[in-house]
Amino acid sequence: MPLRSAARRCRPALTALTAAATAAVLALTAAPPAAAADTWTEVGSDRADPVTESQGLTSVEVPAGSPNRYTGIGTIPLGVSTRGWNHVGDPDASYDGHYVEPYQRDSGGAKMFRVKAPDGTWSEYVHALGSGEALNNSWVAISPDGQWMLSGEWGTMTRLLVFPTPGVNPATSPSANLPQAATVRLDHAVRDVQGCDFVTATRLLCSSDDPEGSLFGLTKPLLQIDLSAAPNGTADVTGHVTALRQLPLRSGCSGGFEAEGIDYDRRTGTLRVIVVSPGFCVLTDSKTYRFTRG
Repeated sequence: MPLRSAARRCRPALTALTAAATAAVLALTAAPPAAAADTWTEVGSDRADPVTESQGLTSVEVPAGSPNRYTGIGTIPLGVSTRGWNHVGDPDASYDGHYVEPYQRDSGGAKMFRVKAPDGTWSEYVHALGSGEALNNSWVAISPDGQWMLSGEWGTMTRLLVFPTPGVNPATSPSANLPQAATVRLDHAVRDVQGCDFVTATRLLCSSDDPEGSLFGLTKPLLQIDLSAAPNGTADVTGHVTALRQLPLRSGCSGGFEAEGIDYDRRTGTLRVIVVSPGFCVLTDSKTYRFTRG
């Protein structure tokens, strides 16, 4: 059979196969993953001050007896805000006591990480945005080994960014650009993630401020991301995303809630998430909710 005739005969079959494969890929992308059984049970809450406790929080293990730290508009030092760094996100602390706050400003080509060392000294590390990188700097999560730090962007994203942990990883310096080292490739899109924290070397819990609910079938979800390997800064890893539950949305006012930062305290096994109330009630009944594994 001439080759040209064979190609004409095969073309309809190939076209149908390509169309079927494309449809299958689109269906897989569009369909939200089934929500996992809720393994985190609410056990209590504390009022979250709208000025100093409305953006993020973290537990600090070193030195022993250190209080939990919070961030909000009222925690930004004047010397930082006057230089344009007017938004602070959800912080984290390494197990050796380095505390990191993420900062952004309204415009420009950089984001900043402010670090407090165990000896109490502060330093700043600036990261020049990469191609296509969003300006937002909503949160940081430090790996259990302390060497790597994850960060996220606002909006609908299919990745998390991996950096060497400023002040901890010896490859970092306040006088040099903090480079992106690798990427976490997510198998499902996430939206408006406000905070993440490591539970194990390969598992993250994240708070999402998603107002739409189209990705997982619920708004303001608590997400779990299981990594294919612990981040090491030399290669990308993948992340499997699961929606665990909707965060509590209770207030004396009606309107839009805002899910904020998250913290997992490995000493007590307690998960804490800030949810800011709508309207006037932002002043009265915004909460830091506490959960334990059920």
